[in-house]
Amino acid sequence: MDETLDRVTRQIIGSAITVHRALGPGLLESAYEACLAFELVQAGLSVEQQKPLPLVYRDVRLDCSYRLDLLVEGQVIMEVKAVDQLLPIHQAQLLSYLRLSGCSVGLLINFHVKILKNGIRRLVNEYPDARQSSAVNLIRSNPSAFSASSAVNLIRSNPSAPSAVNLIRSNPSAFSACSAVNLLPRPPQ
Repeated sequence: MDETLDRVTRQIIGSAITVHRALGPGLLESAYEACLAFELVQAGLSVEQQKPLPLVYRDVRLDCSYRLDLLVEGQVIMEVKAVDQLLPIHQAQLLSYLRLSGCSVGLLINFHVKILKNGIRRLVNEYPDARQSSAVNLIRSNPSAFSASSAVNLIRSNPSAPSAVNLIRSNPSAFSACSAVNLLPRPPQ
């Protein structure tokens, strides 16, 4: 992660701690979101609240009512929670937002904890598996748009599937894009 993102995430976490110390647990997410946005602006960061996040499907931009709680400096997605405990669905939601937005870093912060450090999750969407998964999902969503060769070129950076990639490269005409992608291991869910 580059120094700018690291600095921004540190500032966000520091501001979240300030808000949590002042308010404690027990309020609604919207209260924490508003106070955190205020603190971040006071710290000199640009903040967008409830930013719409469209879904692009088959080259059509669809408004599915996805909203980012906070987008800080146009780079870090903040998902604010006030729940008894963070669940895997909360992390999946943030990872989906990261994938759809193209942002690489997100913070999931649950203010309904006694000590805030126990409610902070930092998620990064820059791992090779994430890039490979995006390419594979793109090909799977519209296999007729890809030849086996173009599918292989799109996913060739996947170090976990060299034998499948080499097999397809050796005889690309024997594979459709869909069959080529199906030879690759599926990322863990």
